[in-house]
Amino acid sequence: MRSSNEEDSVSNVSGNRHLNEIVAVNMKRRQLLIGGLSAAALGFLGIPVPGGLREARAYDTSIPPRPGFGGIGFDGIPANTLAAGLLDDVRLPPGYTYQVLYAWGDPIGALGQTPGAPAWKDDAGNTAEEQTLQSGDHHDGMKFFAFPQKGKGYRGILCVNHEYNDQELLFPDGMENWSLEKARKSQHAHGVSVIEIGVDRVTGGWEVKRPSRFARRIHGNTPMLLSGPAAGHPLLQTAADPTGTLVLGTLNNCASGRTPWGTYLTCEENWNGYFANPTGDVESVPGEDQKLEILAGQSRYGITQEGVGYRWHEVDARFRADFNPNEPHRFGYVVEIDPFNRRGTPKKRTALGRVKHENAELVVAPDGQVVVYTGDDERNEYIYKFVTKGRFDPNQRRANMDLLDEGTLYVARFHEDGSGEWLELTPDNPALAGWTQAEICIRTRQAADLAGATMMDRPEWISAHPFKRSTVYCTLTNNSNRGRTPASVNTPTINAGSARPPIDTANPRGGDAGEGFGSGNVYGHIIRWHEAGGDNTALTFTWDIFALAGDRAQSVDKLKGNILGDEYNSPDGLWFDSTGRLWIQTDATTSESSYAEGGVNERIGTNQMLCADPLTGETRRFLTGPRGCEVTGVTATPDNRALFVNIQHPGEGGTSENPTAVSSWPDRGARPRSGTIVITRTDGGVIGAA
Repeated sequence: MRSSNEEDSVSNVSGNRHLNEIVAVNMKRRQLLIGGLSAAALGFLGIPVPGGLREARAYDTSIPPRPGFGGIGFDGIPANTLAAGLLDDVRLPPGYTYQVLYAWGDPIGALGQTPGAPAWKDDAGNTAEEQTLQSGDHHDGMKFFAFPQKGKGYRGILCVNHEYNDQELLFPDGMENWSLEKARKSQHAHGVSVIEIGVDRVTGGWEVKRPSRFARRIHGNTPMLLSGPAAGHPLLQTAADPTGTLVLGTLNNCASGRTPWGTYLTCEENWNGYFANPTGDVESVPGEDQKLEILAGQSRYGITQEGVGYRWHEVDARFRADFNPNEPHRFGYVVEIDPFNRRGTPKKRTALGRVKHENAELVVAPDGQVVVYTGDDERNEYIYKFVTKGRFDPNQRRANMDLLDEGTLYVARFHEDGSGEWLELTPDNPALAGWTQAEICIRTRQAADLAGATMMDRPEWISAHPFKRSTVYCTLTNNSNRGRTPASVNTPTINAGSARPPIDTANPRGGDAGEGFGSGNVYGHIIRWHEAGGDNTALTFTWDIFALAGDRAQSVDKLKGNILGDEYNSPDGLWFDSTGRLWIQTDATTSESSYAEGGVNERIGTNQMLCADPLTGETRRFLTGPRGCEVTGVTATPDNRALFVNIQHPGEGGTSENPTAVSSWPDRGARPRSGTIVITRTDGGVIGAA
């Protein structure tokens, strides 16, 4: 979920159909309808309406409004644009305020740790060891676990992901004098923070409670278990761990999930970038066929000769994919953490598959089975769901703790008639005859290729409506290759490639750079599906497009969105609060040129968070971020009177020589730091309400 566009590399060159090809066929079959239907009728059918009628389209009027919802209760704020000064701060509607709660380098307050130590050093001179007791970098997904309320205000545990870091800003001298100590600090800046937070009874503001018996850091060298069908498989075994069940660390922790039994799920996304294979070979692999298979898998998941610039492999052989070819197989999972057990060992739940997981959205089905939705965040990848074999028992927390180790994994196929199906990823699927379930869980992308899943435009966050859990939304952030010429057809190979799915008539948002900004689907969109019979375990669904992001003032059709209200670029974070408001966060490019006259973000401005009413489709801008940042991660107190949001990589583009070249948020004049903010209303009311 990074704005550095690392996801622009394509690893999927299978022969499966792209969603937009399907929509094109769908539209051709519906063309006979269009002449005789009003714009409202078109919208009800889920057909985006072209031209001046594009705002009339489908919203989920089947979702019952709940007492007290009342729609969106604030006026949208202006975009933070270059023309308006490109303010280097968080902006909110009148009547709202924010405070920085927890920024990179802040001490976590673990037991036995002096409350203010180890203190943050403004020159980023903290050591690797100190980083294990401080907030990690690049805050992303998070969840709040409230304690039973006593008196005024909430206390609880906040779990915060730390996705990656900008190593030019992580050290005083950037990437100079590279060493194992620097690699270790970088590894320790990844992972998860588990901290205790609450309202200060004197000031009324929020604070991190230090010390706390819950506080701990989970990072790139924290021991954790591999569980589920793939645990112990030969492809997970290494010289350091011949059992294939114990792995060090979790990396590229993007978004997250919360289980009904009160545990935290952190998702490993672009983990491939930390590995490199300088020789293009693999050692200690018996048999030429197995060697070729492993190399093909490295390519399919995006492991390259040099990595993406972290340089860990230069000083830490664990990240040499030629020396340790099975080590990459131990990343790319959903990791479960018990925030209430400081000594508990995190578990990588292999049953949910190995991809570049964005977030994990959990729904308890009518029969008690638990359904987990995840997206694989890379261009032309897939949407998955996992259905547990066991059933959730709300009265026995311990009995639920391993529910995610056994069940059925599925991948989505979207049909041209607006229907869809979940394809089973098990050996019972004839397309996977001869595979074991362990192999499917390790080579999930290849299994989905063979099953015939639909390629998507970077599936990111997934969120189910709180009042109608069988209605599920997913952000499709962008796809820089769609519609480029010459068009190319994906082939069923494993090698990374540059497939160019053709433009379709229903979603004409692709093409070469000469046809608009960049190429492909520049602004992204949000898709929605409805599980058959209102049951999230169903094997079929219907689908439509909730919103096409973009800028209606653009003259090029492929850049025009159909958002009713305030516009945005590259939807990424997606979250329903308990009142039914849909919050959308963006991860568009932060290049200064994008804000200039004629730039892709000239009118849209910096990354932001918006609120949408799923009953009407109206969208209003709630927050704009500082310069160079992504807005990501969102959670709230149970009463929705405090909203937590992450500001990731403010100042992206700064250098070790000039860290504040782009931003100095939040410390004003100092090195920029990612941070968690808490938003409240000055009148103490519900966030987003009237």
